[in-house]
Amino acid sequence: MHGNGYVPPPPPAPSAGSPVTLRVLFVVLAVLTCGFLSWAAMLRLALLTRKARDWVLFVAVVALEVVAVVLIGIDQGEEEFAEPGNAGMTILVSLVVPVIAYYLTMDIGHHNKLQRQAAAHFQQSQFGQSQFGQTHFGGYAPPPPQAGYGYPAQPTPAPAPAPATPPPPTRPAPARIEQVRAELDELSDYLRKQEGGS
Repeated sequence: MHGNGYVPPPPPAPSAGSPVTLRVLFVVLAVLTCGFLSWAAMLRLALLTRKARDWVLFVAVVALEVVAVVLIGIDQGEEEFAEPGNAGMTILVSLVVPVIAYYLTMDIGHHNKLQRQAAAHFQQSQFGQSQFGQTHFGGYAPPPPQAGYGYPAQPTPAPAPAPATPPPPTRPAPARIEQVRAELDELSDYLRKQEGGS
């Protein structure tokens, strides 16, 4: 009558570190280097989401930082930056805020989406709803609705009785079939209780 229980949820994927810790690390890197390491946050985001848009933005940030470094490198000022150096520093510093804002927004959104998907997967694997609106357990979906026990009565013509056929020779059922039968019996009992309670 009783099966081996419900299918356990899959173990969570191992993470390389806490998302919050990594967010703080990449934001601090970008701020402390005055935007010089802003590309690191964009690279992490592109590797995490694997979206073409994030790869294009990563390449754009790297290109802007290369231009800024070249401008700072060709600056002729001895103690202070001259025009090219000022332009290079302006580019680097102006990258900090948009890169950090985009990185944090997309990273938080990506992790929230993963958590929602994991929660939905867990819910479906334990007590998910089938396409017919009936609860099923342990990954076994109920049969499609039809007139008869457990479903609302629908006006359908009665099927013609099937001709009697001799039963096939019986063999001992494998253990897996016995487990499925036991789980179906439990499901049937559950559905009877639901009908009786409503």
